[in-house]
Amino acid sequence: MILALETSCDETAAACLAVDGRLLSSVVASQAGLHARYGGVVPEVASRRHLELVVPVVREALERAGAGLDAVETVAVTQGPGLIGALLVGLSAAKALAWSRRLPLVPVDHLHGHVASLFIGPEPAEPPLVCLLASGGHTMLLDVPEPSSYRVLGTTLDDAAGEAFDKGARLLGLGYPGGPALDRLAQRGDPDAYRFPVARVPGLDFSFSGVKTALMYAVRDLPAGELERRRADLAASYQRAIVRALVERALAAAGGAGAARLAVVGGVAANSELRARLAGTGAILTPLELCTDNAAMIASAARYTRGIPYPDYLGIDAYASLS
Repeated sequence: MILALETSCDETAAACLAVDGRLLSSVVASQAGLHARYGGVVPEVASRRHLELVVPVVREALERAGAGLDAVETVAVTQGPGLIGALLVGLSAAKALAWSRRLPLVPVDHLHGHVASLFIGPEPAEPPLVCLLASGGHTMLLDVPEPSSYRVLGTTLDDAAGEAFDKGARLLGLGYPGGPALDRLAQRGDPDAYRFPVARVPGLDFSFSGVKTALMYAVRDLPAGELERRRADLAASYQRAIVRALVERALAAAGGAGAARLAVVGGVAANSELRARLAGTGAILTPLELCTDNAAMIASAARYTRGIPYPDYLGIDAYASLS
């Protein structure tokens, strides 16, 4: 059994995965309510909360799996990218668990974890795939020739899609987390009410700064009463523009790479407009419970990542960014 930890941002997560890919347990403790008062994640607050939650979350994951530490053969953990303080909490806890049991440790790339969410369960996706990874921190198109690796085909030149959703929600006066709040509001609006721009950048890259600026001007130019009346239309039109950019580039990449299928992973994969636009295209959509950060995907990635034997991993460090 693989025991995995994920603490890259504001979710404290642990999961147990059988070596054949069966998910035995997945526990996620969200800090969304804690950070809502600030309108976004405060790194130091997140790190301190991870310290409080990591042990109880691991205990609950083992209990749900009906297993103890004796059943664990490998410990896996997110090494990066993410908030460095948050990552260090999970990495330190994983090192301690692995060292105390003389077990190997598998440090996992967070982005590989999102891709590996496709390989969990009785009917895992089969590479080769073109994968759209869209989250609060990353928006990328990946060529996935096999479960153990990926190659970047395109990335965002500025904001990530999830970041654009969150900033748009803030402009519209919605709560945190902004992406789900904007999605709910957009379902009551007319997506054709406003024509927000879809950036046309070279290759398979993305850009979301222009649509964000367009929304800012639209909000600024409306009187307060009119803004309240048009808020749902603004949300729907803004969401339509972001989703259109994601879908057009993703389908272009899938056709260009010659892959049989397109897959979509990451927190933005939970967006209702995106899922509706891809329905009927044959795209593989990550189950909703595996879209946002979780440890099950980290355990899945560990199946295809070389572990570090005891005690050589004690000196490894976390990293905040891909660079």
